[in-house]
Amino acid sequence: MRRIERENTGTVKPGQDLVTAGFAGLAGTVKIVREREGELHQWFSSQYIDRILNGEFLLPVKEPEFFKNLGATEWEPALEGGILKALWDLSGAYMTGIRFDLHKIPVRQETIEVCERYDLNPYRLFSDGCFVLAADNGGDIVSALKEHGLEAAVIGKVTGGIKRIIVHEDGIGYLDRPSEDELYKVLSKKR
Repeated sequence: MRRIERENTGTVKPGQDLVTAGFAGLAGTVKIVREREGELHQWFSSQYIDRILNGEFLLPVKEPEFFKNLGATEWEPALEGGILKALWDLSGAYMTGIRFDLHKIPVRQETIEVCERYDLNPYRLFSDGCFVLAADNGGDIVSALKEHGLEAAVIGKVTGGIKRIIVHEDGIGYLDRPSEDELYKVLSKKR
């Protein structure tokens, strides 16, 4: 494992919970719908598209102190490369392993449906407004985030070693090195 260079401001250690705050891929979904709105009308109703464009699904809080005050010991924003890149970067910055359940990561149905139309992985899609948190008690942070009206879930654990393990319906696998954001598969296409 190669160390991810970033300023570490907290702690991440084996035994801690991994928590997500916000929805994976939602910011990328909104960008795709804005760019491809006309095309998407052939598959989705105007009301459905308007709900995506006008919804307030993004996490409104971006100040790190907010998470610290709730009990997070460290956090990583999920920007380009999505939630999987954020998990990769957080574990790489602290040289720890992680084990997480892919299906516990909150993803809105709108994201899944738009991603299916363009054959995209929602977990590798731009996710501004979504964070990965490390905490000693993830359940407490999830409860606190939900009290603030924010979607959150405990998705796994920080482990010893350097393995980045994904649990999914087919068993387990290993997190691949991040690649280009899925967003560019759609936004770079010329029509």
